[in-house]
Amino acid sequence: MCETRILTQRGQSVISHCADCGMLNIWHQNLMLCFTSEQFTSFHRFTQEMDFEDRCYPFPDGSERVVLCTPNLDINFVFTEAEWEDFNSAMLEAMYLMEVYNTIYQ
Repeated sequence: MCETRILTQRGQSVISHCADCGMLNIWHQNLMLCFTSEQFTSFHRFTQEMDFEDRCYPFPDGSERVVLCTPNLDINFVFTEAEWEDFNSAMLEAMYLMEVYNTIYQ
């Protein structure tokens, strides 16, 4: 198992990085997403282009949530507006911290 360091935590979103294998993990409640550095950058760009107001839907519990589709049509992620903001803020902060670590350790 990799030894990871936490880059950031915003609300329910935690992003960690393994210095040995280079993988980045996004932990959000019961989800764990794993990315290479390039995949993480691409995923971050993709989510930054999504506007909550344009993509939210009313859910049965009365809240509005954004749906983040995955390549598997049967699996989608949903976020409240606060969760979406935390999720994207955490990724942006992790991107900055990765730049700092890369500058220091290379």
